[in-house]
Amino acid sequence: MKTRTLFITALGLLAASHAAPSLAENLNGKHLFQQRCAMCHGADIKGTGPLARKSNPPTPDLTTSAFKKRLIDYPGVIVSSVILRPNGDLIPKTLRENNVKVPPHAWTVKDFRDLNEYMTGVIAKSR
Repeated sequence: MKTRTLFITALGLLAASHAAPSLAENLNGKHLFQQRCAMCHGADIKGTGPLARKSNPPTPDLTTSAFKKRLIDYPGVIVSSVILRPNGDLIPKTLRENNVKVPPHAWTVKDFRDLNEYMTGVIAKSR
């Protein structure tokens, strides 16, 4: 129930946020991405990280037109993919099988907003 409440709150804040994030928020989102996501998604978010082909199924390219449409249709898709994993443990089997240790993270609504803003920005700039 707590996860569901956090999810709903995070989506509400994402939808209500119209102002551009400050530099600090972008840096927080970038840091979260680099520490928790880039190992599979790659710095370019195209599924080019060192573990991308080791996951089953392989890590998808999030810059495709299909995913960009999904972001428009469902702006919370990035946040929900984090929240719906146990304790924010992203693709735990792939990480465990490759001896990658990602410490637990106590996600805040600000973290979700910052990560979403950062990833959405990178995806929007991709071609």
